[in-house]
Parts: sequence; C-alpha cells; structure tokens
Amino acid sequence: MIPPSPKTPNADSSPGAVLFIVTTVQFLTPFMSSSVGIALPVIGREFNASATQLGLIQMMYILAVSVTMLPAGRFADIHGRKRIFIAGTVITILTTLAIPISTGIRTFILFRIFQGIGGAMITATSFAILTSVFPESKRGKAMGIIVAFVYLGLATGPTLGGIIATHMGWRWIFYFMVPFQITALVLTLTRLCGEWADSKGDAFDWQGTIVFALALSILITGMTQINKMPWAWPMIMAGLLGLGLFFQLQKKTEHPLIDVQLLTGNPTFTLSNVATLINYAASFGIIFLFSLYLQYTKGFSAQTAGIIMMVQPLTQALVSPLAGRLADRYPATWIATLGMASCTLGLFIASFLVNTTPLSLILTILVLLGVGFGFFSTPNMTAIMSSVQPRYYGTASSLVGTMRTQGMLVSMAIVTVIINHYLGDQAVTPENMNDFMKSMQLSLWVYTAMGVVGILFSMGREVGRIKQ
Repeated sequence: MIPPSPKTPNADSSPGAVLFIVTTVQFLTPFMSSSVGIALPVIGREFNASATQLGLIQMMYILAVSVTMLPAGRFADIHGRKRIFIAGTVITILTTLAIPISTGIRTFILFRIFQGIGGAMITATSFAILTSVFPESKRGKAMGIIVAFVYLGLATGPTLGGIIATHMGWRWIFYFMVPFQITALVLTLTRLCGEWADSKGDAFDWQGTIVFALALSILITGMTQINKMPWAWPMIMAGLLGLGLFFQLQKKTEHPLIDVQLLTGNPTFTLSNVATLINYAASFGIIFLFSLYLQYTKGFSAQTAGIIMMVQPLTQALVSPLAGRLADRYPATWIATLGMASCTLGLFIASFLVNTTPLSLILTILVLLGVGFGFFSTPNMTAIMSSVQPRYYGTASSLVGTMRTQGMLVSMAIVTVIINHYLGDQAVTPENMNDFMKSMQLSLWVYTAMGVVGILFSMGREVGRIKQ
C-alpha cells in the first residue's frame, strides 16, 4: 500500500467540481474522435482529399496523442498537473476553433496534430488530478463515473456527429465542443485550488523524451501502414528496438521519464499495464469486424449496424459506475479479472458466428463485451493509480493511456494482416464472403487466445499483491 498524499492547499479543491471537469473533458475526447470519423467522407469531398489524406487525419491525431502522453504526464508531475491540464485545454479549444476554418486538407491535418497534443496533455493529467483529490475509499466510484462518460462519448459520437454533419455541416461538430471546453477551463481556473507537483525539483528527461518519441513514431507508423508499405515490418522492428534502447537509457538516468523501478519492483503496476495492453489488443478490433459482418454478411444498413453496435458502449457506460463502487469495496484486481474473463467469453462465442446467426446472439455477445470492458477498465485504472506514490500519478495515468492506444493499434494490425492474407486488396463481396468469414473467425480465435493470456496476467498481479 502506498502512503497517502500529504494534506496541501490542493485538498480544498471541490471533489464535485473536479469530477465534473474531468468527466466533461473525458466525454469530449472520444466523442470528437468518433464523430470526426463518421464525417470523414464529407470532409474529403469538400477538400478533394485522397483516401490516404483522410487516413492521415486519424493517424496523425493518434500519433500525436501517443507520443505526447507519457512526456506530458512526467512534465506535469514536475511542473504541476493543473498547469499542464490548463495548457492542454487551451490548446484543444484553439485547435477546435481553428479546424473549421482550415484552408485545405494539409492545414486540417496540422491542426489535428496540435489537437492530439492538447488531448494528450488533458488525458495525462485528468486521472492524476482526480486521484490527488479523491481519497482511495471513493476513488473507484469517481473513476467509474468518468469511464461511463468516456464510453458514452464513444457511443453517441457517430450518431450525433452524423446528424450534425448531415443537417448543419461538419464544421459544427467542432463548434459544438467549444462551449463545453470553455466551461471546463473556467471551472478549472476558478474551482481547482492549489497545484499538484509531487516531483517538483526533478530534472525533465529531454534525451529520453526524444528517443521515446522517435521510437514510438516509427513503431506506430509501421503498424498503421502494415498493409500498405513494404517497409512496414522493418519499421515495426526498428520501433521496438528503439523502445528497448529507451528503457536502457532510463536505467542510467537520474530523473528518468519513467522510473524503471516502477516496472521491475511493482508487480501490480506492471501487470495492470500489461493487462491493459492485452485487453485492448484482444478486443478493439471486433468493432471493425462487426461493422463489416453486420453490413456485408447480415445485410444491415450502415445506420442499423451502427445502432446495433451501440449496445456495447452503452452497456459499458451503464456497468462502469457499478464496477467502480465494487472496486472501492473489494480488490480492484479481482473485478478487473472478471471483466477480462467476460470479454474473452464474448470473443470466444463470436468466433462461431455464421451468416445465419440470430440477432439475439449477436446482441448477447455485445453485452458480454460491454460488461467485460466496463468491469475491466475502471477497477484496472483504480488498481494502477492506487499502486504508485503521489509523485508518480501523472506518469502512471499517462502510461496506462499509452498502453491503451498501443493495444488498439496492435488489435487493428492483427486483423489487417489476417484479412489481407485471405482477401488481399479485394473489397468484401458476395463472391469472397466465405474468405471474409474465415478471416474473421481466425482473428477472433487469436483475440480469444490473447484474452486468456490477459486473464493470467491479471490474476498474476493479485498473487503478487498477496505475497507483498
């Protein structure tokens, strides 16, 4: 058990205000990402953008978030989490206002990069601030509420984004965000008292940051282009070697970007982050697979398929607060392991889907996945934040965010390689439907196996906790 954070002027901050601020920004980030994705065809037509350029809108945002998050968390631990949170919010507001007045697709992509940087600064600090304000006995409940709104943002983004883009134009997707962002900023400035800088006085590791950013950029570029560039696999290997070099440098640095002792001497922290990576790697790709399956195999329209798939994030939103309350009463690692087991069961059942599978079974699978994600995410985050000292809150929060993003990329890389093996560059058609179903089945088998491994890692941290 870690020592409690000392009483400081920060303790005067209103927990309710902090919860509202963090909930607002955590809802807007996934809402914006998912709503922009649904508006890409409209944006592409207006700017006469190629498919590659439209892909860069999402890829460069993900890259900016991934590369910035860990350095931002460490910088916040040293110089103040509130300060970095405010800076990230200001950057996000400015870029949200700038994107609608983009003069072309290149400036659009550039603004999305800066928007990703702002989003990373917010994500890296928001959970750290929440952990600093809420006592451990109430932390799970608060995180459950926040995670519920994250999933609510994911669920409502495509629907509301599509409505806004259709009836008001894609620019209003961004304008819609600004009042909420400004409200969060004003509340932060007026209701968030004091500052959190538990590592104040430490030097910031600029060398490690540069190596980390280059290695992760190469790795992500390779993973996102795995089916498009002949040198994607060499880039992936180079990125992994670069991350290996980064960790070697961290061992020799007095004030590293991430203290290696956190990974080698804290099994709960390490295994929880590994569980995060595996869970998202094993589950995220099913969104893509089900989108194709429902439309091509089952013959549903895009709108109907979207409504069906909303069952999963809505279930997650409903379950997350309950999972948070349970994590306050029982070991969080137990709850998270049950969640991962539910995800794995859903993936296993999904691997037997055929073209005649009834809708009731499809909905059951989505509910199992929703319950699993809901019971995993909140307790897992609670376990991570409760396993480190206050001086590492920013680093811990940002590292789990990085693991989540990388897990999503790994998941998409797996399904991309498998589908390419069966279909090559062909679109899904009635003629090659059997090949698509084979690729989907193999992908889900791989995901199920990864889920089993994830359960073992999740159980392992509880064994380590008992031994400690």
